[in-house]
Amino acid sequence: MARPGARDWMWGYAYEVIAQAQRLEGLFLRPTLRRGDRPSWLAPVDIYETDAEIVVIVALPGVAASNLEVRVVDNEVVVAGTRPLFFPDGASLRRIEIPHGRFERHLTLPDGRYDLAPWALADGCLRLVFRKLD
Repeated sequence: MARPGARDWMWGYAYEVIAQAQRLEGLFLRPTLRRGDRPSWLAPVDIYETDAEIVVIVALPGVAASNLEVRVVDNEVVVAGTRPLFFPDGASLRRIEIPHGRFERHLTLPDGRYDLAPWALADGCLRLVFRKLD
């Protein structure tokens, strides 16, 4: 099997980098304009439902509980806060892939009545449990 030439390798690498950037942007770096037109990033979520509850897992690496706000208004859940950019003195920046700055995520619950259990932030993920009251 013939080895690809340098030109083919460079184009393949360029396409791979572009595809990775597009996946990253599509996942959570899409700025939103809410709350006074301040840009924010979208934290990725997993949501699952059982007969008794709806569970929302929000990926928030490096976000402290003190920088986090959870609001429920009617059937909309808002998770907002700030992830600071950690950049130690004397360090050289090589790559930034984990988003930082203000974030805000709005999620709509299905119709129904819910009770939000005390939320937990562990291992870089926020866990919200909505117990079904109906």
